[in-house]
Amino acid sequence: MKRRFYRKIIRGLSLTSIMFVFQACYGTPQDFGNDIYLSGVVTSAKTGKPIKGIKVSLGHTYQYELTDSAGKFGMYVPELSMYNIQFADVDSIDNGNFITQDTSLVALKDTIHVNVILASR
Repeated sequence: MKRRFYRKIIRGLSLTSIMFVFQACYGTPQDFGNDIYLSGVVTSAKTGKPIKGIKVSLGHTYQYELTDSAGKFGMYVPELSMYNIQFADVDSIDNGNFITQDTSLVALKDTIHVNVILASR
């Protein structure tokens, strides 16, 4: 009798453990809204070359992306009617000193591509 009782308890704990591991590994999606892919290239007005290390951020969130060595950036952003994007030089020692630029965009498609030219100080 006790043996049967212990088996049921162990089976129940095993099933619960399996369900917990499955949830921890695969989970549930956290974002259910539509996203738009924002990408682009940041170049220098003086040289025409891409700029590495420019912080591209959205004004309404803490979301940002740094440009790579080719001056490219890309991130998924929530779907909004208008986007306020800021381009700021956060490592002026490495690539020069560029003026911060703000841009407002309206999304017409599910992908936005922006080419920005920053002037140096």
